[in-house]
Amino acid sequence: MAVSQLCAASSTRSEAILQHSSLSRYIEFGSRNRRSKRLFLIRTLTSSRPKTTLFSVRNVSSEPKQKVSDTLEEDASSALNGYTPDAASIASSIKYHAEFTPLFSPEKFELPKAFFATAQSVRDSLIINWNATYDYYERLNVKQAYYLSMEFLQGRALLNAIGNLGLTGAYAEALSNLGHNLENVVCQEPDAALGNGGLGRLASCFLDSLATLNYPAWGYGLRYKYGLFKQRITKDGQEEVAEDWLEMGNPWEIVRYDVSYPIKFYGKVVSGSDGKSHWIGGEDIKAVAYDVPIPGYKTKTTINLRLWSTKVSSEDFDLYAFNAGDHTKAAEAQYDAEKICFILYPGDESVEGKILRLKQQYTLCSASLQDIIARFERRSGANVNWEEFPEKVAVQMNDTHPTLCIPELIRILVDLKGLSWKEAWNITQRTVAYTNHTVLPEALEKWSLELMQKLLPRHVEIIEMIDEELIHTIVSEYGTADPDLLEKKLKEMRILENVDLPATFANLIVKPEKSTVVAPSDEPENSEEVESVNEEHEAEKKGTLEVEEEEEEEEEGEEEDEVEVVPEPPMLVRMANLCVAGGHAVNGVAEIHSEIVKDEVFNEFYKFADNEDFQTQFRAAKRNNKMKVVSLLKEKTGYTVSPDAMFDIQVKRIHEYKRQLLNILGIVYRYKQMKEMSAAERKAKFVPRVCVFGGKAFATYVQAKRIVKFITDVGATVNHDPEIGDLLKVYQFIAILLYSVTFSHLPSYAFCSTAGMEASGTSNMKFAMNGCILIGTLDGANVEIREEVGEDNFFLFGAKAPEIVGLRKERAEGKFVPDPQFEEIKEYVRSGVFGPYNYDELIGSLEGNEGFGQADYFLVGKDFPSYIECQEKVDEAYRDQKLWTRMSIMNTAGSYKFSSDRTIHEYARDIWNIEPVELP
Repeated sequence: MAVSQLCAASSTRSEAILQHSSLSRYIEFGSRNRRSKRLFLIRTLTSSRPKTTLFSVRNVSSEPKQKVSDTLEEDASSALNGYTPDAASIASSIKYHAEFTPLFSPEKFELPKAFFATAQSVRDSLIINWNATYDYYERLNVKQAYYLSMEFLQGRALLNAIGNLGLTGAYAEALSNLGHNLENVVCQEPDAALGNGGLGRLASCFLDSLATLNYPAWGYGLRYKYGLFKQRITKDGQEEVAEDWLEMGNPWEIVRYDVSYPIKFYGKVVSGSDGKSHWIGGEDIKAVAYDVPIPGYKTKTTINLRLWSTKVSSEDFDLYAFNAGDHTKAAEAQYDAEKICFILYPGDESVEGKILRLKQQYTLCSASLQDIIARFERRSGANVNWEEFPEKVAVQMNDTHPTLCIPELIRILVDLKGLSWKEAWNITQRTVAYTNHTVLPEALEKWSLELMQKLLPRHVEIIEMIDEELIHTIVSEYGTADPDLLEKKLKEMRILENVDLPATFANLIVKPEKSTVVAPSDEPENSEEVESVNEEHEAEKKGTLEVEEEEEEEEEGEEEDEVEVVPEPPMLVRMANLCVAGGHAVNGVAEIHSEIVKDEVFNEFYKFADNEDFQTQFRAAKRNNKMKVVSLLKEKTGYTVSPDAMFDIQVKRIHEYKRQLLNILGIVYRYKQMKEMSAAERKAKFVPRVCVFGGKAFATYVQAKRIVKFITDVGATVNHDPEIGDLLKVYQFIAILLYSVTFSHLPSYAFCSTAGMEASGTSNMKFAMNGCILIGTLDGANVEIREEVGEDNFFLFGAKAPEIVGLRKERAEGKFVPDPQFEEIKEYVRSGVFGPYNYDELIGSLEGNEGFGQADYFLVGKDFPSYIECQEKVDEAYRDQKLWTRMSIMNTAGSYKFSSDRTIHEYARDIWNIEPVELP
């Protein structure tokens, strides 16, 4: 297979160069079994441009009589006129990689080997476009966007890559000729364990759209060896084990050993004789680049996702300690460096866990910025004008994880490049932008100032200076006439929390004398929601309510007459505030992200919503794909379900605000009703349902893991009940399998979250795009989905966001009256019908009017009656398959708005100020 023929031969630039070819020669190699030969064509191409070499491989074993001159003439002709490889040449390329770039033994050509050889074959063509893309960008010196994210949830790359290249049919035929089915080969690819949820999926969608729309851009992330965790569902609920996605290698990545940058931690800051600050001592590691090509759809543009892996020099291995028998000490430096990229979101209950997370974030920021600056300097040549940096570089921070970009860019510009503070601050503010994802604490990150001072002392100095700049701005904006207002704004907007004002502002606000009774530390005043969600997040981190109970017992043991010493509130760095102060643009994501959807394609669906022939074809397509879900369920669970049943599917991270608990309690209510009816009554009232939950509970989020356990117990009871049969099935399924199968296989129905708490809800966008009819509250993307697909094509229930604060206040005042049906279901769960597990703590979270981990903060009880009523409407609609199909079509048609292509155009125009650059 001629590698150059795959893509480069269709390149105008390559064609022009080929016209000036000065030398071509063949080198002949015999195969291992000597029954075939491969000809390696090396074309050394010369012109006024730098010398280029195209490397071509052609299998000639089936053409023994063909003359070498004929082969050369045919190859050159293909390169000149453009070439789309056929199945035979693709099969030859796959066989070449199976033999000459092996990762498996040579005796067999089984599915894992077929996948790697196929992926390497595709990568050959991507590399040509990849290199051409960045060579063109370098020569034009265009402004580029750099997207920094702790997560990239890419999904499987093989089918996407060959689809973008327009070669799906050719590869399917080639693999068939080699004895394999394309779909089976594709399923061998493990999902890259680089992301967790919507934040990572957004990042990957953006890269895909950037390439498709020909925008010059890079992605930057970390190369996690073990991902978040691999989820196992057992009778005890969820178990976590390390992800193994890299065990057999990654055929898409290319390590760049020549691209590495130093990263420093700890140490101290000293002033040099030159008057500059110098960060010295401490712990030094290296970040090494691993590059992954991101191809655009039907375009030559192939952009880059650069992932950083961490290591230290071999010299840091303590050979003397090793030979003395202290093997752990000998490899301590290597382990400390490598563990930075072991796990996505390592547990941060311990100080060590917090340090590791902060190390991850700084590694991403420092390595990426050093790389961006090095490329800017290379493109600038001998005369670097730093004022032009924002005109050539746009840095986008995906959530608060990359916030350290701001002080790091200033540090490099001031300490290493010699700019003044004013120059560096101005450049940074014009370069960096920030995307906020949610009001949850994960997006309102706060770091201990003390911890940051220890790990990144120079950056704390810079953050203090930025905080002082911000104070100047706040004072200028609000003045000093109203001290109370000024103090309020300073508390809300400052970067440093619980930190005294700088000396220059010491007399700005006269503080009252300190009381002997110290109030709790100030919380953000945006609403009661943030305060309570912070409490919920602390529960997630600490795990259980027992922590508080132990603390209360300790306090009770103290002497009554002992004077209580109340500690000072912790000094914190508010990362979101730093993002706002240090960047030039801040945006949310509720209206602007989803999967790639082509407007012109989905708009056409409106015309056919009532067309009977189209509806018949639409239903047939859905049934065919539902059969694949049936097969997957059979393979993974051993159970056979009916494809005629409604597939009731919720795929979301397991979290209390995502409402999986409301969902499963609704299923319990359905089951209880069924058990109280005769067989005839059950069949008349209920349509068959297959209820599937997909999602991971964070390893230390105990309440979420209780929900998973509850789902598995309900499923174990319902699925083995002969009275119920096929009318109701319940499965807790591995999330990643649902992401890779469900969205493409068109299930019937999906679910959503508590109003006012969802930032976006990308899974709902995917479901709607695939013709699923949503049931949910008016939250996140549901608001816009309902507007686009039409109110009649969306099942709405529950309280609306403006009501939430009032409802929680009503509950705290003891005015909430629970629905009798809800109380009945709680008692039913406690009765032991789903096994001996004690669900008091799970159900207890829904009871009481106040208290940590109680009072039904997520309004399950409030929305339960509305949810049950809405589910009855779902059953009614599903019985009318013509109506259901029309609703399904309208959901697909209405999804055209939720396009990351549209979003990227907006980012490019409004935030990054970059233009498309199409390769010649």
